Amino acid sequence: MPQFQYTALDAAGKRTMGELSGASEQSVLAELEGRLLVPVHIAEKRDRVSLNRRRLSSRRLAEVYIQLADMLEAGVPVMRALQVLAGQRDQRVSSVFREIASAVADGEELGEAMSRRPDVFKATHVAIIRAGEKGGFLEDATARLGQFVEGQAELRSKLTGSLIYPMVLVSMGAVILIVIFAVLIPMVRPMFDRIDQLPALTEFVFAMSTIVAGYAPVAIGVLVVSIVVGAWVSLKPGVRRVLDKVVLRLPAVGPLIRAIAIARFSRMLGTMLRNGVPMLAALETSRAAAGNIILEEAIEEAGKAVGEGAQLAPSLGKSGLFAADVIEMMTVGEEAGNIDKVLVRIADTVETRVDRLLTNLIRLVEPLMIAMIACVVFLIAVSLILPLTQLSDIQ
Repeated sequence: MPQFQYTALDAAGKRTMGELSGASEQSVLAELEGRLLVPVHIAEKRDRVSLNRRRLSSRRLAEVYIQLADMLEAGVPVMRALQVLAGQRDQRVSSVFREIASAVADGEELGEAMSRRPDVFKATHVAIIRAGEKGGFLEDATARLGQFVEGQAELRSKLTGSLIYPMVLVSMGAVILIVIFAVLIPMVRPMFDRIDQLPALTEFVFAMSTIVAGYAPVAIGVLVVSIVVGAWVSLKPGVRRVLDKVVLRLPAVGPLIRAIAIARFSRMLGTMLRNGVPMLAALETSRAAAGNIILEEAIEEAGKAVGEGAQLAPSLGKSGLFAADVIEMMTVGEEAGNIDKVLVRIADTVETRVDRLLTNLIRLVEPLMIAMIACVVFLIAVSLILPLTQLSDIQ
């Protein structure tokens, strides 16, 4: 719950200062009046982020939503269910829901109270909870939200797990090459001092060794600065748009990124529609789930067309970014009036496709990376062997 700093006058006209918790400025005013204080100044306190305001993990948040849904379905009143969550041992959960319970006790709706903690509850979650409250199916909305968040966490976990091995392979290859260039080659280099004319390949390898051994700190610094500057520049809308457009056109990687974005968008939109969120509001909120500015622009254009009376499927199909079978399934769903269920089914189908694409991509990347490392090591070995053939001619 927000904290408010106040300055007030008591019955004797003495100025007093302090802090009060309240859902809004009006509730703080009422509290001061109850204490027979005349408010002079009230301002919401802006606290620094503390350890208790650390963001909950997606899996933990999904567990909390499902737990809340189970209690509501069992007939536990909302206020009592929130108090149970506020009393959990997990300090992050308890601190968050202590604020939520206090706000609801002061008369706020659950969705409104959740919207005050954007560091924990995303706009999508708040929209679904609000729709559930207004439609009278809060327990169903909370249960579906828990399943949705858990599914998103599972997809993220699959993507991360699939990338671990390639990253380890890259790291190990980099370490091996650094050791070769910075340690091993300088150790054997004196053996070739008697040779006047070294092969070009050997000269190149020795030059690389000198750079790695002598300028490694500078190279690392330049690399770090380049990454930071590149990340900062990529945040600019124009640059990000160009990068996202290039990424979508990359072979193998482009279809994978597009499939992930479509799966996230479809699941979020389907979940919101299933929980009573209006189409235009759901499109606006779920647009950001794509994570690619080109797809976001296509969804935004489709939203404008839907607002003018067009159907969703053909509006999205005009972008050329959605597969034909996805558009066909959306079309059938709109005609049958169950577009929400169809969108969730599309997400399941596309996520299966993502798993297949990831598996094929990793199968392709692993041998390529191993082959590249082997080629570099082979060239280094050849560069050191070639001059040795000339040593026999030197007396």
